[in-house]
Parts: sequence; structure tokens; C-alpha cells
Amino acid sequence: MLATVFDHPDALGAATIAAKTLLIYAFLVGGLRLLGKRALGQMNLADVVMIVVIGNAVQNAMIDNDNTLGGGVVSVSTLLLANRLLNVAVTRSTRVERVLVGEPVLLVHDGVVIPGRLAQEGISMDELRAALREHGITTVDDASQCVLEVDGTISVIPRGAPMLRVRRHLRGLRLP
Repeated sequence: MLATVFDHPDALGAATIAAKTLLIYAFLVGGLRLLGKRALGQMNLADVVMIVVIGNAVQNAMIDNDNTLGGGVVSVSTLLLANRLLNVAVTRSTRVERVLVGEPVLLVHDGVVIPGRLAQEGISMDELRAALREHGITTVDDASQCVLEVDGTISVIPRGAPMLRVRRHLRGLRLP
């Protein structure tokens, strides 16, 4: 009975599972990064369903017909290790961080929506107005800046509010 529970793939099978898992992980990280910040920042019901379906689809690609406990452990261990290494790379390299995490994007400057920026970032005017309302601002004219952050949220700085300078400049406008 215990032999059945703790069954495992041979060394070649484990290496194959690890390699497939790494490829799937890299593909998913790249694919999700290409969706853009706004798509990841606000998940709706369809997004949750997509994640569940993706999980089921890639499970078969990663471990194939190996239903052993050892195969699952190899796959999960590979995912955890790959995620940890990716997080270390992001924290140690600004270039990797810029590629994988992105940069904040200026949407509104001095009460004016930057032409084409909302469409470029996949944001509707209604979403921008909702962000303004969340910050107690009724019109775009009352905003000094609106920034699409790397996590998909929209930060709003009201006119007349003091601004803090950050290490990284906003994409689309270099501040002095």
C-alpha cells in the first residue's frame, strides 16, 4: 500500500517533468506579462475561469500521464524554485524588473489625458473616471496626474497636492 502511495517516476521521467514544467512556467509568465498591467490588476469572473482552465490545461502538459505522488512533487518543486529564482532576479536586476514588472505609465498630466495613452494601455475613459471618483475627484481637470501603476491600479494626484519624487521615472514623461 505505501509503495503505491509513494510511487515516483524514474530519474529521466523526473527530469522530463521538471523541464516541461519550466517551459510552461516561462510561457505563462511571458504570456501574462504581454496581457498588460491593467488586465492583471483587475480580475473579473472570466479571468478567474481562465486561470482555472489554464491550470488544468498545463497540468497535463507538465506531467503527462504520470499520476504519481513523486511526479507531482517534482512539478510543484520546480514551480516553487523557478518562482523564487525569478523573484530574486527581479529584486537584484533593474533590467529584469523593467522587463517583467514594467514601469508606471502617465495617463493624465495637468488635467489633460495624454492622447492615445488610454487605448494603448487598454483603459476606458469610464475606468479612468472611476479611479478619479475613488480619489474624490469629479473631473479630469482636477487631477494633476493619473498614473497606471505596475500592479494595474490607477493612482491619482489632485491638483495642488505635493508630489514625491521616486527612483524611477514614469514612462511617457520625464520629470525633473
